[in-house]
Amino acid sequence: MQKSSQLLIIGFVLPEPNSSAAGNRMMQLIDLFQKENYLITFASTAQNLEFSEDLEKHSINFVKIELNSETFNDFVKQLQPNVVLFDRFLTEEQFGWRVTENCPNALRILDTEDLHSLRYERQIALKENRFFDTRSLLESDFAKREIASIYRCDVSLMVSEYEIDLLTNLFKIPNYLLYYLPILVEKVEANLLSFNERKDFIFIGNFLHEPNWDCVKYLHDVIWPLLFDKFTDAKMLIYGAYPSQKVLELHKPKSNFYIMGRAENAFEVVKNARVVLAPIRFGAGIKGKLLEALQCGTPSITSSIGAEAMNGNLDWNGFINDSPEDFVNNAILLYTDEKVWQKSQKNGFEIINNRFLKSKFEFHFAKFILDVRQNLKQHREQNFIGTLLQHHSLQSTKYMSRWIEEKNKKR
Repeated sequence: MQKSSQLLIIGFVLPEPNSSAAGNRMMQLIDLFQKENYLITFASTAQNLEFSEDLEKHSINFVKIELNSETFNDFVKQLQPNVVLFDRFLTEEQFGWRVTENCPNALRILDTEDLHSLRYERQIALKENRFFDTRSLLESDFAKREIASIYRCDVSLMVSEYEIDLLTNLFKIPNYLLYYLPILVEKVEANLLSFNERKDFIFIGNFLHEPNWDCVKYLHDVIWPLLFDKFTDAKMLIYGAYPSQKVLELHKPKSNFYIMGRAENAFEVVKNARVVLAPIRFGAGIKGKLLEALQCGTPSITSSIGAEAMNGNLDWNGFINDSPEDFVNNAILLYTDEKVWQKSQKNGFEIINNRFLKSKFEFHFAKFILDVRQNLKQHREQNFIGTLLQHHSLQSTKYMSRWIEEKNKKR
């Protein structure tokens, strides 16, 4: 790869690898491209937050951009990136037409993170206390926006095989538009504590992510009261960045339910816990908290949505339960039975080594990107629906944005 290859990342937020799986994912993508000698510019409308990564330390140029502004056209026209990576479909909606208009030969990649529409529709179904049917996505305006964005891009990166199946079978999206690249790990964590050296239950997750708040509330209201009766000496430790007031109000030391706030080092706190509890009731993609549990040799109990697309045909590193009764009974078993705990830990190592090791993916990903870049014209000729949506979306989005631009100028 030539040193002059330019990658433009349009970020929905600035990455926080120590606060969220999404931030960790973004830094992994940056690393993969830098290994192929790309020069990287990270552009975003978002503000730097307290725990945002210092991109300059990674030799990445950061540029603040504005919505509905011609200044982005000038910026991207001057940069002339070879590849543009959209961080979630919302950034493609906002800036995709400008990229297409000013850099028509740039490879357009969408990093989905997870299927937002799947997560959103599951949340609605839970709120309405009804069974979630994937066919309801066909009527979802949110899903239509997301699917249109996938078609408009040359490639969409997917972390979940389940979501690839959903897109190809339900929405009939062709396979060549989708590329499986899960969240990756280097290795299993070293120097792990034994069963008897560990204690307490743990949950960890960024509270800006709505499924995490729902999970903690469910732990507090349903799961922990049943477990507390059995383990008066064990604590339920809740870690996560950006806890709101409603989260902090769940801090109940008398019940051994502790809101701990942000963990400076997530691996350290997970490595010291005996069991991870994650009764996730809605969501999508791969759950970073459960991937950390696998790496740290910490068995977990989660829901079918929590474990979705993670273990394939391998045994889980603990238990997968959707009923509160089964969840609690298996939490007791996993916390008290050393043999079950050790077998669960071993299962987790097998999942990591077979499904998420970085060494299994990085070469193939680099080759795939190079092949698509070199055959971009032929690749796009297959995707007539994308061309069609690009034409109509570009026109409608463009003129709406131009109208807002003019309105802003008059102000």
